[in-house]
This record gives sequence, C-alpha cells and structure tokens, in this order.
Amino acid sequence: MAVITSLSTHDDTSEVSDLRARIEQQLIAAAKSGRRRVPFGELFEHHGKKVFGVVHWMMRNREDGEGAFDLSSNNEKQSEIDFADRVRINQQRLRSNRKPQYDFIVCGSGSSGSVIARRLAENPDVSVLLLEAGGSDEVPIVTEAARWVENLGTERDWKFVGQPNPHLKGRSMPLSMGKVLGGGSSINGLGWARGHKNDWDFFASESGDTAWNYESVLNIYRQIEDWQGTPDPTRRGTGGLVFVQSAADPNPIAPAMVEGARSIGMPTFDSNNGRLMEDGGGASIIDVRARDGKRLSVFRTYVFPYMDRPNLTVLTHALVTKLTLEGKRATGVEIAFDGKIQRITAGLEVVLSLGAMHTPKVLMLSGIGDEAELRRLGIPVVQHIPGVGQNFQDHFGIGCVWEYQQPLAPRNNGGEATFFWKSNPGLDTPDLQTCQVEVPLCSAETSAKFNPPAASWTLYGGVVRPKSRGQIRLTGPNPDDPIQIEANTLSHPDDLTAAVACVGFCREIGNSAALRPFTKREVMPGNLRGAALEDFIRDAASTYHHQTCTSKMGRDSMSVVDGQLKVYGIENLRIADGSIMPRVTTGNTMAPCVVIGERAGEILREEHKL
Repeated sequence: MAVITSLSTHDDTSEVSDLRARIEQQLIAAAKSGRRRVPFGELFEHHGKKVFGVVHWMMRNREDGEGAFDLSSNNEKQSEIDFADRVRINQQRLRSNRKPQYDFIVCGSGSSGSVIARRLAENPDVSVLLLEAGGSDEVPIVTEAARWVENLGTERDWKFVGQPNPHLKGRSMPLSMGKVLGGGSSINGLGWARGHKNDWDFFASESGDTAWNYESVLNIYRQIEDWQGTPDPTRRGTGGLVFVQSAADPNPIAPAMVEGARSIGMPTFDSNNGRLMEDGGGASIIDVRARDGKRLSVFRTYVFPYMDRPNLTVLTHALVTKLTLEGKRATGVEIAFDGKIQRITAGLEVVLSLGAMHTPKVLMLSGIGDEAELRRLGIPVVQHIPGVGQNFQDHFGIGCVWEYQQPLAPRNNGGEATFFWKSNPGLDTPDLQTCQVEVPLCSAETSAKFNPPAASWTLYGGVVRPKSRGQIRLTGPNPDDPIQIEANTLSHPDDLTAAVACVGFCREIGNSAALRPFTKREVMPGNLRGAALEDFIRDAASTYHHQTCTSKMGRDSMSVVDGQLKVYGIENLRIADGSIMPRVTTGNTMAPCVVIGERAGEILREEHKL
C-alpha cells in the first residue's frame, strides 16, 4: 500500500510524536482487551486530519491489507507492560490531583458504568470521573475464566443476603454482586446472552421509545461485537470492541449436553444468541467473554484502554453515599474515600450505575423514593417516587447433579452449554434457562442432604421469566445502615410450576444416552414427584446473580426513569444499569447491561452535543 503523506500543514514534531504515541497506545490497549484487529476509522476519528502525517510507520509494520491494523506482533507483551505502566503512572497522578469538579460523574464500574465512562471519555474535551467502591481486578481468580466461582464470598463480593423467605422454608438466600473494577463482569460466569427479542420490544413498549426495541438494540449489538463464530451479518457484528465466541474447545460433556437436548426434541444452534433468541428457544454451546482461558471483563474492554488519558479518572475504594442536590437538581455526589466523606461536583450530569441494590439505596438516602418510607426514617423528601426499590427481580436456579464416570477438568468458564426452553408450550417466550456446570453447584441445604461428590457435574435449571417480585428497603438514614432485601423468590405459584417443569427437562437430558458415557449416577434430585419435588426445589433454589429492576424505566406511577434514563422530577441525574429494566431479560444480564450503557452513552452525547 502506498505511504500516506501528511494532509496537514502542522509540522510540530513534538505534537506529531505525541499523536503517534497515542495511536500506538490505542493499538496496545485493544490487544490487551482481546482484539486482534482495529479498523483505521476507529483510530483516527478523534485526532483529525493531522494524524495522517504520522501513520506511515504503522502501515509498514501493522497494516493487514484489509483496512485494519494487525495486533499480533512479536513485541506485544512488552508493549502491554509499557502501556500498563503508563496507565498506573497516569492514574496515580490523576488521583493525587483530583479536581473538585468533573463534567460527568459515573458511579459504578460495572457492565453499564464502564461503557458510559468510555463513551464519554472518547471526547478529549470532556472530563469523566468513574467511581468504584471495590478495588483492583488484577488477581488470578478474576482473570482466569474458569475460577470465577472462587470470587463469591470474598472482598470482591458485596455478600448481600436476602431476608428469611417463607417460600424457601425460611431460608435466607445469599445474593452475590461484584465489588471490584468491572463489577459483576469481573466475577460472573462470563456468559454473553443478549436477551430475547420480546424482552426488548417490551422495553420499547414500556418506555414509549422505539430506540429500545429489538431492531434498534440489534444494531447496537452488531456495532459493538467482534463475533468469532459462524458469520451471521444480519444478527452478529465483527470488528467491534466486544470479543465474543462460543466456548472454544469445550469439555466433551458440553456438546454431549447439547446432543442430549436435541434427543428430547429441542432444536440446536451454533450460538445461544441470534436466531435462538428470536423464537422458542433451543440448546447450544454458550457464547462467552473469554479468550485463551482469560476473562474479558467489560471494564478491561471499555475503560482500561482509555486510562492513560488525562480526561478519565478512575477512583477505586470510593463508596458513593448520597447525591448532592440543589433543590431538585443533582450537583454531584458524596463519597466515603480515604477515611472521610468528600464531595465532588458534576458540571453536567451524574449517572448512577451502582446496580439493583445500591442505586435505589443511594436514591433513597438522598431523599428520592417513597415519601412514607423516607419520612419513617427521618429522611427529608426531595422527590416522591414510590417505585424506588420496588419491582426487584432475579433469576433463580436449581442444581441437578450427576457424578462423573471419570472426572473432567473444567474448561473455559466451567459452564459451556446451555438451553432456553418453555415450561409451557403456550408461552410466547422461553421462560427457562439451564446452564451445564462442570462442577457440583447446589445450595447448602441440598449439599448437606445429598452430599454430592467433588467429581460431579450440574444442570443448573433456571426460571428466567419469574413472576415473583421483591423490594429493597432502607433500615436507617445513614449510609452504613444495611439494606433489607426482600427477594420473595418463589412467592408466585407460577414460578414453582415452571421450576418443576425445568427440573423435569434437566433430568431427561442428564439421564439421556448422550450423557451416559460421562455419568456414574444421578446424585440429585432423583425421581421425586409432587410435594417431595416441590420441597426439593424450595431447598435448592439459589440466585443466578441477575438482580435487577429496582428503578424501572417506564411511564406508570411506579416508574423511576423515562426512556431517556432521566430520573423523574430530578435534573441532571440519570440511571443506567440493570435496575432500570422493567422486567428482567431472558438469560444472563451482562450483555443487556452493556446495551443499557451504550444507550446511555448515546443519549448523553446527543443531549450535550459531545
């Protein structure tokens, strides 16, 4: 390819050198986040014409002949180390010289907050502060994909616990959520599930905004994905930020599970996204956010590549305690940081991306919520919004376990096959999702009763269109006062009916001929029926870690935000996380939360002409 000469009259050698270094940093960061190729346009869009005078050196060494740079160079590892050092030095400087005001304050670095911070920081003239209550994600049990479960119960987990639930025989269900850079995307099971077509059309109907419908959201997915599987240009994207692939070189038990599902009448697909999530369901190897055994968190994909920039400050161990308000206008946040309460101002907007527990908590502590509840605790009422903390939803799962014939070591995320299916063929959308887990996964109660061997595997049968609804309540007016979580799992009788059907499908598949070579015996539940099976389900039900919907988007009296994610009655405040879902999406919630972040980024850029 011919060398491109300068189209700029700018001859400032130092600036040219700086531009060259910055573009190289973008390439290095892209490689760090799991990408192999970067289109020219992505590199150049924020640097202007003058960049063309410095690209010939990269074209000689990196250009792949297809309009993108090949990142697989021999010195990639050293370059990654160099970039990480620059990030560390830059962020130390930014933290030491924190400003009293930023244009935008994004609260929470999870699957939505990380996206928003990146999209805002892409404009070099915009200052962004990203706040995270947890700490570093640079630990092996985060970075190594198959070890995700080891994070549960550690300092990277908020370790929430639900109230004793009469529908679970008085059990208090542990409810893990990520407390680390990347939030849930740094400790979850790495599954990439976009949500069903009907989920997104429901979002559009509730919000009155077609930008939330399936067609619009599908365009977002195509833009952001770097899909590695069978080409499907109408549904899948390539070359985007988000590396996605079906679990590579799966454990042999995973395709056997897919074949077992086929043997009982389920269609099979080469991905759990695309066509499978537009119709009645089926089985597949699961799409994961991992590469070469390493986790690709949303934080690492979106934020880390921009952390060498002067306009993006990432502050860890910074707990958002409340909003600062002037009348009904959000002006900033209070944070607990470095042993004291500090205030930081937002020149343009505050975005809450703290998740289904802490987003409503911060709202209520700030005087935004149900008037009677706030007055009960002596919190001055700023805005009466009765839906704050209501509408809590979560998927729950039931561990059905088999002992291995011969133990197999987990691969990828340790759960490489899944199926979506209907508990009742009359439903318009699959209401069940089962993930195969290559280790025993069960509640404390069923573990004590059935004592599964360590060399066991699980079909974790989930109800993913639950009708049960819970709530989040404050127990006091102070940030240190814990929240009260009334999850109400299995409170709706239809959820129990669906769970019974799901266990039946799991047992049919688990005991099918396709899985017989891997199975010594069924450990649990066995051939239970009627009340005995229902009793097992109440003992077994555990969270799928998809807590959502406590600040829902919509137009009724219980809605907290509108279709533009603005909090009703409050200026300069938006919410963008899983709490805004009117109804929990069908399947794992990381991908939908990324879309919520992308929508928020679009909305903010348009609103403020960035």
